[in-house]
Amino acid sequence: MTDEPVPRIAPLLPPEWDAEAYDAMNVLPHGRDNVLASWHAGKPLTGTHLVCTQLRHPALAKAFLAFNAHFFYASKLPPRVREILILRIATLRHADYEFVAHVELGRRAGLTDADIARIELGPTAPGLAPEDAELLRAVDELKAEACISGETWSLLARRFDAQQLLELVFIVGCYETLAMALNSIHVELESAAPRVGGSAPQA
Repeated sequence: MTDEPVPRIAPLLPPEWDAEAYDAMNVLPHGRDNVLASWHAGKPLTGTHLVCTQLRHPALAKAFLAFNAHFFYASKLPPRVREILILRIATLRHADYEFVAHVELGRRAGLTDADIARIELGPTAPGLAPEDAELLRAVDELKAEACISGETWSLLARRFDAQQLLELVFIVGCYETLAMALNSIHVELESAAPRVGGSAPQA
């Protein structure tokens, strides 16, 4: 992209927060404090514009943030698995904002730049580990058919229990929803960063 689209809904930035906004953000006290600190420091964190746009509807923000927070504070899935799933659905939905935010989180979870490039290429990417290919195939099938195939499910069930399988489906749905919102609302990135397709596969 060369020209960034104008946001269709302006974020409710911290100086404008009212009691309802603070109530919604109290679902994520650590996140709330980080957003406020980074804003006052003049370097808003990636994610600030998304959260602040959701605050235009505080009740909805509170409900969604509670759901979304589960995957970071109470998830049964390893962080690396979580980030593979999110980066793949972000790639498929061309959700730049989502992709950029989770590249850094993916690195913290142990993904290399080569891993991220393979996630963008998909389940047939050269050098992709079979276990990672299964995850990417599951995301691709959910995006295409809203259903994980029997073959892919059987492979995943060999290493994930029932709770983890449920989370796997729900996390893709959560970030599919976010991708739709980000792309429709034109949430603006906080700073210049690589977009979807910005990685290059490495050996």
